[in-house]
Amino acid sequence: MQAVILVGGQATRLRPLATNTPKAMVPVLNRPFLEYVIRNLSRHDVREIVLAQHHLAGPIEEHLGDGSRFGVSIAYVVEDSPRGTAGAFKNVEKHITDTFIGMNGDIFNDLDITAMLRFHREKNATATIALTPVEDPTAYGLIETDTTGLVKRFLEKPSPSEVTTNMINAGTYVLEPEVLGQIPSDVQVSIERETFPLLVSSGKPVYAFSSSGYWMDMGTPDKYLQLHRDLLAGRSTWYVPGTDAEVLIGEGCSIDPSAEIIGPVMIDDNCTIDPYVRIVGPVVIGTGCVIGEGSDIEDSVIWHNVRLGSRVKLESSVVADNCTLNDNSVIEGGVLGDHVTVSAGASLGPGSMIELGETVG
Repeated sequence: MQAVILVGGQATRLRPLATNTPKAMVPVLNRPFLEYVIRNLSRHDVREIVLAQHHLAGPIEEHLGDGSRFGVSIAYVVEDSPRGTAGAFKNVEKHITDTFIGMNGDIFNDLDITAMLRFHREKNATATIALTPVEDPTAYGLIETDTTGLVKRFLEKPSPSEVTTNMINAGTYVLEPEVLGQIPSDVQVSIERETFPLLVSSGKPVYAFSSSGYWMDMGTPDKYLQLHRDLLAGRSTWYVPGTDAEVLIGEGCSIDPSAEIIGPVMIDDNCTIDPYVRIVGPVVIGTGCVIGEGSDIEDSVIWHNVRLGSRVKLESSVVADNCTLNDNSVIEGGVLGDHVTVSAGASLGPGSMIELGETVG
C-alpha cells in the first residue's frame, strides 16, 4: 500500500515555530511530528510513502532517511514552485501504481485507515474523503452526503443559516490513480475546492468516510499547544510512549530533590532542574534544557537546549530551540521562535510572538 503525504507548505500560520523548521518536523512530545504520521501508516500496512515537498525540504530527508527504521520506504519529491494541494499530488504521479492514501502532513487524528480503505473498496469509489465533526463548522468547508456516504455537494465556509452538517474534510483521502489524471499539470490546483467538486459534478463516485475520533490540525501555535494538552490527557487513542506515566524523566537528567513536579510532565534526556523549581503539567521539556532555581513552569512546551535563569515564570507558552530566558523574566501566553533571548526582568503577555533570533527587553 502506498501513501502520499503533503509536507511542502510554508506554515506561515505556525510562525514563529516553523520559521526554520519544517512544519511536519516540529516536535510533538519531543519527537518530530511526521514520525507519528509515518508510524501510524506503518501500523495500517502502508509500506511505501512519498513525501511531496517544497519549503525547507532538506531537514526532512536528513532525519527520516530511506524510512527503513520505521518499516517503510520513503521517496522524496520536491516541487520547484508550490502548486496547491492537488498540484502536489499531481507532481508525484509517476510514483503511484495503485490505490493510495493521500493526506495533509499537519493533521493528528485517530482515523482507522484500514477501515477507510475497506469502505472505499466496498463502495467502488474513485475517491473517499475522511470526515470529522467540529463544534463550529462555519470556519471550514462542509461536505454533504446521502445516507450511503455518497458526496452530493461541497459548502465552502458556509454562513450559519447554510449549515446542514458539522462534518468537515479531515485532510485524509483514499484515491484511485485516475484522480491524478483529472488534475492539470504545472498550475495551482486545490484538491478540496476544485478536484473533488469536479469529480462529483462529472458523476464519479466520491464517498465520505466519517470518523468521530480525535482530530487536530496543528496549524497555529494555539492548536499546537492544545495538541500537547490533549495527548498528555490521553484524548487520543494513539499510544504515545511516556503518556501512560504522570511524570516521565529521560536519561542523564539532574533534578534537585527540592524541585516540585506535578504531572502530566515529560522531561527529555540530559536536562538540569535546579532547586525549588516548580513544574505543573501539562508540560513538555526537550533535550538538554536547564531550568534555573526557583523557576515556575505551567501548561507549556519547551523545545531543545533552552536555558531558563532563576525565578523565571513560564505559563501557557511555547519556547523553541536554543532560547535563553534570563532571571526574573515572565512569559505568559507567548510563543518564542528559535534562538530568542529574553532579557532579565522582561515580561511578555498573551499573544506575544517573538521571531527567530530576536532579543526582548
